Amino acid sequence: MSETDNSNDLATAARRHADAAETARANRTWWDLEAEEYYAEHGGFLGDDDFVWGPEGLRESSARLLGQVRGRRLLEIGAGAAQCSRYAARQGGRVVATDISRGMLRRGADLNRRFTEQSGLTVPLVQCDATTLPFADGAFDTVFTSYGAVPFVADSAALMAEAARVLRPGGRFVFSTTHPIRWALPDDPGYPGLVVSNSYFDRTPYVEQDSGVATYVEHHRTLGDRVRELTATGLHLVDLVEPEWPPENQQVWGGWSPLRGTLIPGTAIFVCDNQ
Repeated sequence: MSETDNSNDLATAARRHADAAETARANRTWWDLEAEEYYAEHGGFLGDDDFVWGPEGLRESSARLLGQVRGRRLLEIGAGAAQCSRYAARQGGRVVATDISRGMLRRGADLNRRFTEQSGLTVPLVQCDATTLPFADGAFDTVFTSYGAVPFVADSAALMAEAARVLRPGGRFVFSTTHPIRWALPDDPGYPGLVVSNSYFDRTPYVEQDSGVATYVEHHRTLGDRVRELTATGLHLVDLVEPEWPPENQQVWGGWSPLRGTLIPGTAIFVCDNQ
């Protein structure tokens, strides 16, 4: 996520309105084109069947935020290449992975073939928008996403409602996303990234564009917005995890870095139960 205040339609990046259709179209195309390069750059850190909650490197194997996995029905939204789903399948879960991007799912299908050969397990892949899931009410015990879908839809309240709808009573929804405080700071891993340059309360989307046509969109919500979106669906927030940056992690990933990570949170993980 990056923010550049510029009202010129021809600018590379701007803070401007982007509705649901424009957001979905831009992000589907962007991730289709980015899938191979993204895997080449970050695949080693993410693993092919591992579960990493964010650039800090917090892994589900130690965090245990999903709760019971073995024997449970799990849905990953915004799955990308479905690394997290394959991890959950190895733990005994019955997992379906979804994403809006055919390119990311194609990368996931390639990884699935090797995964199935090695483990005998399979993870079904479904292309869909996270705000209109093609599943029945109460179909899953757990819904999750690691940095997927939530900041990439215009109506994240609708996403929360869909997650709650497909969860059984007592089910769990867990998602990680860019920590909202990051939106007040430049997307710079160095010292300039420690200086407040935008209003935390400015919810205007960040849009990358070509001659005024959006090519990538992210949407900001405050912490309070997120809590209200969740509780409006009947979900109950049971934990909010802000991973600290471990000293052994020396990588720079976009605006995330050891310098910033030791001073401010970069990731927020919301753990919710369906009451």
